[in-house]
Amino acid sequence: MIISFSCKDTEKLANGRRVRRFVNFERVALRKIRQLQAASQLDDLKVPPGNMLEPLHGDRQGQHSIRINRQFRVCFRWTKAGAEDVEIVDYH
Repeated sequence: MIISFSCKDTEKLANGRRVRRFVNFERVALRKIRQLQAASQLDDLKVPPGNMLEPLHGDRQGQHSIRINRQFRVCFRWTKAGAEDVEIVDYH
């Protein structure tokens, strides 16, 4: 379940609005957001393996990510309530 977003554009996309900067990967991004919304525990995101769920380090310590494509990720903090501070980023 998604509790909060830290990016207004990601929230707009999750609510069915088109976002210009996400247009090239919109379908995949929406699928990943739906998976995040449906997850009741962090391990639910290990399937499919293409999500490449991983904990992040450095300035993103405490966050996890799932892969949209080679460049973009959905980053979030996982709590007992669900995913918080969800955002689509190019953090490379």
